Amino acid sequence: MKKTIFFFLFLLCSFVSVCAQTGNPQQYKYVFTVAKDGSGDYRYIQDAIDAMRVFPLAPITLYIKNGVYNEKIELPENNTDVVFIGESVEKTIISFNDYSGRGKLTTFTSYTAKISGNRFTAQNITFANTAGAVGQAVALYVDADKAVFVNCRFLGNQDTIYTGGESSRQYFKNCYIEGTTDFIFGPATALFEACTIRCKTNSYITAASTTPGKAFGYVFKDCEIKVDSQVTKMMLGRPWRAHAKTVFLNCTMPAQIAPQGWDNWGNPDNEKTVFYAEYKNTGPGANTSQRAKWIKQLSDDEAVKYTKENIFGAPRLDASDWAKEIKDRKFEWPAK
Repeated sequence: MKKTIFFFLFLLCSFVSVCAQTGNPQQYKYVFTVAKDGSGDYRYIQDAIDAMRVFPLAPITLYIKNGVYNEKIELPENNTDVVFIGESVEKTIISFNDYSGRGKLTTFTSYTAKISGNRFTAQNITFANTAGAVGQAVALYVDADKAVFVNCRFLGNQDTIYTGGESSRQYFKNCYIEGTTDFIFGPATALFEACTIRCKTNSYITAASTTPGKAFGYVFKDCEIKVDSQVTKMMLGRPWRAHAKTVFLNCTMPAQIAPQGWDNWGNPDNEKTVFYAEYKNTGPGANTSQRAKWIKQLSDDEAVKYTKENIFGAPRLDASDWAKEIKDRKFEWPAK
């Protein structure tokens, strides 16, 4: 009898606790501030993340004041619906210097920032890996679905951005991305729109590992590719996995883009399975007359399919509303 009463009380308490969590969202904190000078709630970004309610009942906003935050941060998968807003992209910097081979670190643990919570947004923030030219050193590891980066900078060398998550969708708008080798890589579906891509050495921009059956991998629209003075031969991409998909549409390409444009990563069989395509790019590097024969030039009818709705929606029911209207949110200090 006592066990029955105890079990009933346990269920009652659990029910009351759940109701309190879901029925009183106002009891939780939804706005956080971080400042190196101590004027915010926290001095460190990770401390603010650790204080956030997991699976929040409303979006959480973290305002980050100007400063160099020398820390390795992680937003776990149960920290969903989080927005980071920096004071200014040039001066709000998250920086660390890990790299593959440093102790037990690998490529996938060398990140400065790891973002796994779905429906994440970052605005006006620089993500930097300052390890230098020492091999793989990730600035951003993002495997969240519906992740958005607006007016952000990504600084590094090899493997600057890892777009993880085989079924994840990620949107980069008005961003600056620099690197040396394979500095945008991974399996996610990712749209880079109106971004600046800076190549620092002779190497490869992308190394997609798109999984079989996906309609889209990497899509670059209205982007500008720039190269440093020492660069003489740059490739648009090579396949990290056999079914890699990467498309450049209406992008500006410098003369240093190699005439063949793409590489098969030393395996001719990849040419049968990858989907690499271009459409109406401009600049001296956009000349397709000497492109590899296995590279596709999109027709007008094919190019019109490269919309946010198709890239992020089809065939999913949630379509792409999450990326349709990207609002430019103001930095508020103190946040109201």
